[in-house]
Amino acid sequence: MSNNYALTDCRFCSVVSKTNGEDPIASVGTFDHWLLVEMAQPWSPQIGQHSTLQPVIEMLTALRQEHGIKVRPLLIAPDREYSYPHATRVLYYQRPARLFAKFQKQEFLLPEEQIYPLAKALLKQPEELQYFEQYQQQTSHIRELMVCTHANHDAACGRFGYPIYKKLRSQYAANSQGQLRVWRVSHFGGHRFAPTLVDFPEGRYWGHLEPEMLDLLVQRNGSVLGLRQFYRGWTGLTKWEQIAEREIWMQQGWDWIDYYKAGQVLGIDEQEETWAEVRIDFTTPDGSKSGAYEARVEVSGEVTTAPKSGDEMSLQAAKQYRVSHLVQVE
Repeated sequence: MSNNYALTDCRFCSVVSKTNGEDPIASVGTFDHWLLVEMAQPWSPQIGQHSTLQPVIEMLTALRQEHGIKVRPLLIAPDREYSYPHATRVLYYQRPARLFAKFQKQEFLLPEEQIYPLAKALLKQPEELQYFEQYQQQTSHIRELMVCTHANHDAACGRFGYPIYKKLRSQYAANSQGQLRVWRVSHFGGHRFAPTLVDFPEGRYWGHLEPEMLDLLVQRNGSVLGLRQFYRGWTGLTKWEQIAEREIWMQQGWDWIDYYKAGQVLGIDEQEETWAEVRIDFTTPDGSKSGAYEARVEVSGEVTTAPKSGDEMSLQAAKQYRVSHLVQVE
């Protein structure tokens, strides 16, 4: 792993995090829905400041407050090859069931004024979706890598995100025969782990990315153990469950990503957050094998990290965790 940074890079939060060895696992929010809207840059620091998205963000806020429905909105930058004039792309990912491996995807190309009505139909009024069939695109076979380059939110994402995006876009997506697209996207959390991306339709997050590990990430042509230090977690699970799931994945290998999974916290130190006991249920896609793992997650120490980039950077302690016990119970 390379830590050869220029002195001027020391104001970036991700440099502090990586140099101090902060483990990126469990730095991922848990979401059942993702709504990605194409919008030209520059983007405001907070995407809700864009007038086109304001009513959408207000609706998402109400859904969370009133019904506990968690939707992650993101902006994606237009692409010279992927995008179309006078049409806005909307990608929608939805958790299909309690146990799952991949989010269900719907994609639309439609006039900008239809963004809010579509979002409302997707999340609140599914009977209205029939009116958007003319805009729907058949792209469920395409893998999408979403790289955060949102420099207006945190400078680290521009400084380190764009070079990784450019390499993925030019060397991998361009040679994928239409099976992979790579996008620049807005902030989705964890800029101290920049460069960072989300891999859809699985919904797995990666951080502290390095050029030399991209082949393994994209092609999956070697041991998954080589990705351990870059894995931030799976958005289908909560924080504690994500830590246990990484250990299981490292043991099981690549087949694990296709298993349908769900997590449950069995016990937790809610006050100090020093330990938790979790259960991960799983089944294979064909149903021939199913079972569960139980794990105990404990604090293993602390490192110093920086929550945000800047010339006057504040530092804070970040707990680090390990799986102290893991057993297959069924």
